[in-house]
Amino acid sequence: MKRAKIAHLFRIEPGTRFRSKDHPTDYSDAQPLRHLSGAELKERARDYVQRNLEKLSRAQELLYANDVYSVLILFQAMDAAGKDGMIKHVMSGLNPQGCQVASFKVPSAEELDHNFLWRYQRHLPERGRIGIFNRSYYEEVLVVRVHPELLERQKLPPGSRGKGFWKERYEDINALERHLARNGTLILKFFLHLSKEEQKKRFLERLTKPEKHWKFSAADLAERAYWDDYRKAYEAAITATSTPWAPWYVIPADHKWVARAAVSAIVSHEIEALGLKPPQIPPARLKELEAARRKLARE
Repeated sequence: MKRAKIAHLFRIEPGTRFRSKDHPTDYSDAQPLRHLSGAELKERARDYVQRNLEKLSRAQELLYANDVYSVLILFQAMDAAGKDGMIKHVMSGLNPQGCQVASFKVPSAEELDHNFLWRYQRHLPERGRIGIFNRSYYEEVLVVRVHPELLERQKLPPGSRGKGFWKERYEDINALERHLARNGTLILKFFLHLSKEEQKKRFLERLTKPEKHWKFSAADLAERAYWDDYRKAYEAAITATSTPWAPWYVIPADHKWVARAAVSAIVSHEIEALGLKPPQIPPARLKELEAARRKLARE
């Protein structure tokens, strides 16, 4: 399947309602993949990711050389959906000098003394670079909406915290992303769509395999109890913030390597779609280069 078709397949079109039940978490039974076993599917997807690294590397090089655009890649998901592995494998071919990863935990006292977007804006990528957010400012309309008591720490002015409050937060996020897009930031937002059954399987694996014990947190199990609340929060947020300048991509995540292949295809395609070419060298600079070449040749 061509990368452009993959991007179209998983994009949430602006103005449409996202309902998680309409988007499968497992697409291994899709027509092009139906004949493959689990092992074959994994190997085929792994091979695709590996081959696509070269395209992604070239795209990054042009991005860096032009120094006009930046790329912001956001990953949001329920626990155990594979965000860390996605970043590790899909982005492994990038030059570390032109790439940065930011993960966001509980906000600090300093961060709580600013508006809810401030701590994320500090990590935005500069021109020519790729920035990856492992979770993002969308936590402010996801985990904070599921646990509204967290708003008490944000030192907000008095006011209602009903539907209008969250609508305003969506508007603030859309405005920020529109500002970034207008100033040369390509925004790619991925929701790794995991089933509740697959999350249970991955949690049990972490609990039964000693080498994976470190991955498990009691907080993960506690949050699982809010599964339906998170589903509703994701549906509302993605519906409100999938825009022409920053659309969402909902990636079926029950098969890790197939999810990685889809994200790899979309990232490389969208960066290439910027149409970047090697920078044109001014005539005066070309003369300097030629003079330097002749000087070295005479040594």
